[in-house]
Amino acid sequence: MNKKQSIILQRTYIILIFCFMYLPIAVMIAFSFNESKSRSNFTGFTLDWYKSLFHNEMILSALGLSLVLALVSSVLATVLGTLATIGINSMSRRTQLIVNNISYVPVVNPEIITGVSLMLLFVMAQNFGLGGDGGIFGWPTLLIAHITFNVPYVIFNVGPKLRQLDPSLYNAALDLGCTPRQAFFKVILPQLSPAILSAFLICLTYSIDDFMISYFNSGTMQTLPIAIYSMTRKKVSPEINALSAVMFCVILAIILISNAADSRAYRKNQTAIRKAMQEEGAR
Repeated sequence: MNKKQSIILQRTYIILIFCFMYLPIAVMIAFSFNESKSRSNFTGFTLDWYKSLFHNEMILSALGLSLVLALVSSVLATVLGTLATIGINSMSRRTQLIVNNISYVPVVNPEIITGVSLMLLFVMAQNFGLGGDGGIFGWPTLLIAHITFNVPYVIFNVGPKLRQLDPSLYNAALDLGCTPRQAFFKVILPQLSPAILSAFLICLTYSIDDFMISYFNSGTMQTLPIAIYSMTRKKVSPEINALSAVMFCVILAIILISNAADSRAYRKNQTAIRKAMQEEGAR
């Protein structure tokens, strides 16, 4: 195989992979404009499903709950997970290994086991009188459940970055007059911020997407995945296609804007470096 054939094969392989990943999304977006409810025949173009979506209180309520739940649980899980990571990092090597292995169990544990075990815990708490006459299940159990399965992801995102930091940075900040609080917020935290942001975004995605754990711990509340599941018992409305298309476009726009901002910052930084080198050469 010559070089030209190898390049053609590589490009064909890449195109097939991207088609495999994005063709289903393209089909979903196309059928969100379908005039009929058919999922196999495109009968005509319409925007009625998008209009109907913004008047469907059940879907909008479920979406609002999912977004608020994801935001609150992700913030709390990121804070708790970051603090836990700092605590784990201060332990001995052997203890760190044990705690990290224990923390990894919820990640590989099937979600149905986590969901059922949390449900049983909340039922036990309810039997002890927590929650009053209305019961404990609802917003509190959903929030606790989402924080529980998100914290390990924060630990395993922030932990490696924290271990890569030079241990002398903190001590150097103290020697230069910082208080322990100032040393953490002005020296350590900025170094960890990319990993913390990455962990937060992962938590946000998993929380919005979660069905199994939410299903067992939601009580009468419906997140978006649960609302969609309830529709599958009859037939999924094309309004869900419209909602999915809107969410995909919003996420795509955020990614493109973020990449554009990063590229602009990189070009600006490179221009400043070249300008500084030119000024240094002129001297």
